[in-house]
Amino acid sequence: MSCFIVPMVQAIATSALRKHYESSVRSGESSSVWKENLPSLEKMLWGGTIMLLVDHAINAELTMSLKEMLTIGLPMSVAVTVIWAFVSFAGKRRIV
Repeated sequence: MSCFIVPMVQAIATSALRKHYESSVRSGESSSVWKENLPSLEKMLWGGTIMLLVDHAINAELTMSLKEMLTIGLPMSVAVTVIWAFVSFAGKRRIV
């Protein structure tokens, strides 16, 4: 199973983006809701990636499958990102 690869790639990109935003905030740019909550998305993605990697390693299910990445990994990553975006927006607007 290789469903953990998509969230791992997204986590790597999110980590790089967070580091870029941290340097831009230090230089005086304003911060937005998305930039402020990016660390929580990063933690969610890395946590899920590590959990899935350990689970698949324990069960000896580590294989490369593009079909699995597209049918399971991609929807899983999209769902996590959409939920993060909703919670970030709701927290800023005090809806939740």
